[in-house]
Amino acid sequence: MYTCLPTPSVVIELDILEKNIRTMIENASKYGLAHRPHVKSHRSSELAKLQLTYGAKGITCAKLGEAEVMAANGINDILIAYPMIGADKLERYSELAKKCTLRSIVNSYEGALGLSEIGRKSGVRYEVLIDIDGGVDRGGIKPGSPALMFARSLDKLDGISIVGLMYYPGRNYAEHTLEGIQRVSYLERDELLVTKQLLEADGFNITILSGGNTVSGKVPWCLEGLTEIRAGNYIFNDCAQLYFDRVAVEDCALRVIATVVSIPNEYTAIIDAGTKSLSSDSFPSTGSNYGFVVGRQDLQLFKLNEEHGFIKSKEPHHLRIGDRIAIIPNHACVVTNLVDEVYGFRNTTLERVISIDARGKST
Repeated sequence: MYTCLPTPSVVIELDILEKNIRTMIENASKYGLAHRPHVKSHRSSELAKLQLTYGAKGITCAKLGEAEVMAANGINDILIAYPMIGADKLERYSELAKKCTLRSIVNSYEGALGLSEIGRKSGVRYEVLIDIDGGVDRGGIKPGSPALMFARSLDKLDGISIVGLMYYPGRNYAEHTLEGIQRVSYLERDELLVTKQLLEADGFNITILSGGNTVSGKVPWCLEGLTEIRAGNYIFNDCAQLYFDRVAVEDCALRVIATVVSIPNEYTAIIDAGTKSLSSDSFPSTGSNYGFVVGRQDLQLFKLNEEHGFIKSKEPHHLRIGDRIAIIPNHACVVTNLVDEVYGFRNTTLERVISIDARGKST
């Protein structure tokens, strides 16, 4: 399988990918949640359009550059989950807002002021969401009273309009039981709902409660009351999900295909995929630090150089020069940003080549 490809290559199993999209959207809809997928996980307008075809409501981008590519390819409902800081970003944002329905977030007075001033200059009021901290201290405003005080401080800025709250629940990645994931997901819901109530009692009209990620997106009943979830990694899944039993191998759509290029001894082999193909993200506690070899749990990918991957086994591995292996990477979202295109397979057959057209668009 995959013998038609050069290596290292990135492959997507299309049946798995489509199942992952359908499952996320269908399960969310049962609890009144729209899905606004985070496209930083794939950075492909083709895959973003596929998510929209299956019922996603708009998309989320990590950076302005991603959003520009998506809008240029006809996607017209975009949330940029990142503050717009700097004159260059504000000018680009103003131009992009002429081409699609565009929203961003604010988490500082300075950032809100800049967006407001470019809005006044353009003669529009930009809709914004207040970035609420989900317990990871990544730039958001604390929920509850601090968020209310922040909203009040922006009330006189006439180039923006506060329409919602955005919450990143990153702490749920540290939870490795269903009970723990549900507990922090309920906390996410409650913090958003309480903050919304405070702001609305003060006269703000909050119509968007945007939360969720791949982890809490799998327990959507815990998020009922929000308006949308922004899961991203779920489209592929990876070792960050697999190693903690959140998914199975058959739920992982993205694999890096590598060739055995050297066999120092019967317990060690070298493959042609290193950090430039798999990234340097590691899970030392798992033994197989840099990825999961599909169908060969006896093989441990224990070390990477830029162009080399080092495999070891406790028993003779019986690999030969030229053999190919498929690796589920530790962090799929980084892997897609390392290539210009990925290969879409269905039932062992190459169906299409998919462009990663927002690769490197991180400004």
